[in-house]
Amino acid sequence: MTPNTNRRVVITGLGAITPLANTAEETWQGLLAGRSGIGTITAFDPSDLPCRVAGEIKNFDPKEHIDFKEARRMSRISQIALVTARQALQDSGLEGPLGEQAGVLFGVGVGGIEWAIDSARVFWEHGLRRVSPFSLPAFLANMPSYYVSTDVKALGPISTTVAACASGTQAVGESAEFIRRGAADVMITGGAEALMLKLAIAGFSAMRALTTGYNDEPERSSRPFDRDRDGFVFSEGCAVLILESLEHAQARGANILAEVLGHASSSDGYHIAQPDPEGRGAIRAMKWALEDAGVEPGQVDYINAHGTGTEINDPTETKAIKDLFGEHAYSVAISSTKSMIGHCMGGAGAIEAMVCTQTIRDQMIHPTTNLDNPDPECDLDYVPWEARSADVNVTLSNSFGLGGQNACLVIGKFEG
Repeated sequence: MTPNTNRRVVITGLGAITPLANTAEETWQGLLAGRSGIGTITAFDPSDLPCRVAGEIKNFDPKEHIDFKEARRMSRISQIALVTARQALQDSGLEGPLGEQAGVLFGVGVGGIEWAIDSARVFWEHGLRRVSPFSLPAFLANMPSYYVSTDVKALGPISTTVAACASGTQAVGESAEFIRRGAADVMITGGAEALMLKLAIAGFSAMRALTTGYNDEPERSSRPFDRDRDGFVFSEGCAVLILESLEHAQARGANILAEVLGHASSSDGYHIAQPDPEGRGAIRAMKWALEDAGVEPGQVDYINAHGTGTEINDPTETKAIKDLFGEHAYSVAISSTKSMIGHCMGGAGAIEAMVCTQTIRDQMIHPTTNLDNPDPECDLDYVPWEARSADVNVTLSNSFGLGGQNACLVIGKFEG
């Protein structure tokens, strides 16, 4: 692969709704403080499940932000995506209507499946006449992009990336491509997931993927790179980034937070749920993203790890970093956002791209919490427990998902 030398892409706005807080800035401050957003599940009674902890969004009432009639026709994922996009647009100073040179691209793992489940129940119990005409469109994966596009009349490219845990990262990367090739001047992009359903927890429990040993200590349950980790924490959340061509941002005097330097995706081609134990797919994605950015591995100052806290992912990701970065792997700072908010699935990569942007903006690296007893196989600098001031010019964000989907972003300090 050769570096892409087309239009430069900058980040000018951020928004977020996460288990920690309902804004990007409050989420960031919570991460720097090492605060956990994980707790005992309240969305349903989890008492008969082996995992009873999750990262839930708190104190979010869609009717405070969206017309009541409209909100009741929307899935929860569309509600949080729309509100988060409005936050990011306000942060960027952009207002609608945005017109034909603005587009929307969201990453989604599943979509509004709660509508599908409920509609199936209504149909079997009461018949066709009781099925809502809004049920089918409500659960489609592209509805977050639709609602955001319609809200601000962004009439340019519109799309949805469905790539499991890599969805949010890949969405940001593909949005940058729209701008690079001149198809848009502005992209509203990010990732979202709002799947706090008993069925979801049961399904991942059946896969033996979720933590089960910390039900009485939820804040200690997500333990990336720790010897005593026993699975990931399922979460919900959303982040939105406003991307612009450099020319468009400068012409309107925008505050530029960081620059998207490169991205890439790859396939493991190995197993539906387990990563290639040699980390070859992860290595390809990281290597290609760095090549796309025109950045050498030794120039990377910070890696936001996929860092799920599962038995297999953490040492595999560590191995992949060491194989690609060589001796520099022991010098680069690494941390896992999931240690404090869990795994937001389709929203995870976008939240972590936001974190990389904030890391560059504030020259601070948030910690990896719950790293009490590092796994001997995980012997890199994961910034345990306390935030760190650092000189950060180039960041790499990793997302590795079900189906062998790998995606990586390179985000750097903007140099005029």
